[in-house]
Amino acid sequence: MEETSVFEKFELQLNQSAKDFLKETAKWAYFLSIIGFVGIGFLIIAAIFAGAIFSTLGNTVPAMGAMGGSFGLMISVFYILFAAIYFFPVYYLFKFASNAKTAFKDNDSEALTNSFEYLKSHYKFLGIFTISILVIYGLIFVFAILAGLVAG
Repeated sequence: MEETSVFEKFELQLNQSAKDFLKETAKWAYFLSIIGFVGIGFLIIAAIFAGAIFSTLGNTVPAMGAMGGSFGLMISVFYILFAAIYFFPVYYLFKFASNAKTAFKDNDSEALTNSFEYLKSHYKFLGIFTISILVIYGLIFVFAILAGLVAG
């Protein structure tokens, strides 16, 4: 005879307060995702204009040295790369919010499940990105110490 635990039989149910909190969370997540998309748009616009400005500046100012006109291209690539990285957590947040709003509007459990899947992806991306940045900071710190030891 197979035994099942109490936890396997347990089905999570949301009371009205939890539903209200999730609805409000979805509204704020939607707002923040729209602001994020606007920010990405500004980054892309800045990449275009900064590239043009710094390319012209690099060609006209002798102090730019060897970089010359390619400095604008480097700035543009950096801004576009930053916008591409920023896109994914904003997209996941937007999908969480829109699916959660749909779930509560239509009383759809599948849409709520999808919304939580996007929320998981949002936090997973942010977690991996944070770990990556911390590793880069650690490597910079170690190489700075090594450079100081070699130089001194």
